[in-house]
Amino acid sequence: MKKTISLPYGAGEISAQVEESRLLGVVQSQLEEYEAKESPEELIRRSMEEPIGTPRLEELAKGKKKVVVLCSDHTRPVPSKLILPPMLKAIRQGNPQAEITLLIATGCHRGTTRQELVNKLGAEMAEKEHIMIHDCGAEEDMVDLGVLPSGGRLRVNKAAVEADLLVAEGFIEPHFFAGFSGGRKSVLPGIAARETVYANHCSRFIDDPHARAGILEGNPIHRDMVWAARKAKLAYIVNVVLGGKGQVIGSFAGDFDKAHWAGTEFLASLCQKEAPQADIVVTSNNGYPLDQNIYQAVKGMSTAEVVCRKGGVIVIAAKCEDGSGGEEFWRTFREEKDPKVIMDNILATPQDKTQADQWQSQVFARVLMKCHVVLVSQAPDEMVRDLHMTPAHSLEEGLELARKLLGDPQAKILAVPQGISTILRPQTL
Repeated sequence: MKKTISLPYGAGEISAQVEESRLLGVVQSQLEEYEAKESPEELIRRSMEEPIGTPRLEELAKGKKKVVVLCSDHTRPVPSKLILPPMLKAIRQGNPQAEITLLIATGCHRGTTRQELVNKLGAEMAEKEHIMIHDCGAEEDMVDLGVLPSGGRLRVNKAAVEADLLVAEGFIEPHFFAGFSGGRKSVLPGIAARETVYANHCSRFIDDPHARAGILEGNPIHRDMVWAARKAKLAYIVNVVLGGKGQVIGSFAGDFDKAHWAGTEFLASLCQKEAPQADIVVTSNNGYPLDQNIYQAVKGMSTAEVVCRKGGVIVIAAKCEDGSGGEEFWRTFREEKDPKVIMDNILATPQDKTQADQWQSQVFARVLMKCHVVLVSQAPDEMVRDLHMTPAHSLEEGLELARKLLGDPQAKILAVPQGISTILRPQTL
């Protein structure tokens, strides 16, 4: 008997059949099946009417002239068209004369284009609201707020620092080294200077066993981020949780830390799963827009890594139409064929010398030191091989290559269709 495994791939799906005797299971987060009892608009409205740990936004806005709303950028599937209108309405109810700026929290990403703003906010909001786009390299736009617990300098966008009220929108998903996205991440890395982001993403922190998906307690990266958000006086957030189809299934508003914690607990209850160790772990990077390049696909690999046995194979399906996704990332692995050498070099890099994409290279090297990786993609085969992986062009081919790499026709397979939105924990006996 055979069973079909289906994974998100680009804007569609990719599938293969495997013998049931080899399949340990298919680990699905409940995000795929969870149905909220209220509409997205109602969930957001209710969360704002009953904020966690703060007064309502209308109250916070009273007497505040300069209000800055931190907004996610084009790389995040945050439904800003749903979240921002009630936030802006509440601010203007509290103070009709408020000068509101939407500050796009790009972190170290490129600037959001005009068309991307229209796509994200809608034409009317993109036209009428005052919008600024953060540039982490614009030193003249940064203000020094002291020293992070990690020892790095905290420098953030002065527009946020000069605000009378700083608030943020966003969404919560598992994050492969910050534990979860959302909340405090709107400030660091969202509106921080490049040097601050690099200090926070240093090799020592990435190497910490607490810097993993689903972990906040003891996570040094999270600790820095919370400190930064407090120092910047982030007063209020509206963060949503998205279901398998990108729909809002939960909304959490109020104190940036308390509301975020509530959101992470809700999310973990749906997507954190125990799973057995497997010879082969098959996963994806959740399809478009998250699987556009190999750089981003490291996130899905890091999920599979948790339950792939040492010397096993991760088969990840990510379309990667944009190729490697990072010149320095690609060059690091093309020029050095031993991932342990790469890891040793990264671990020897001081905090104040952290390089672009170093954190992604570090996680990728960690995966490669433990497992073989077969990448099912549209990226050029030579590029895939440069990055120490085995290229494949279908899921069937990927599974067959994994079997050959192990030399075991009965190698056990675990399928994790949603690599980005699933938090795995090793199964306890």
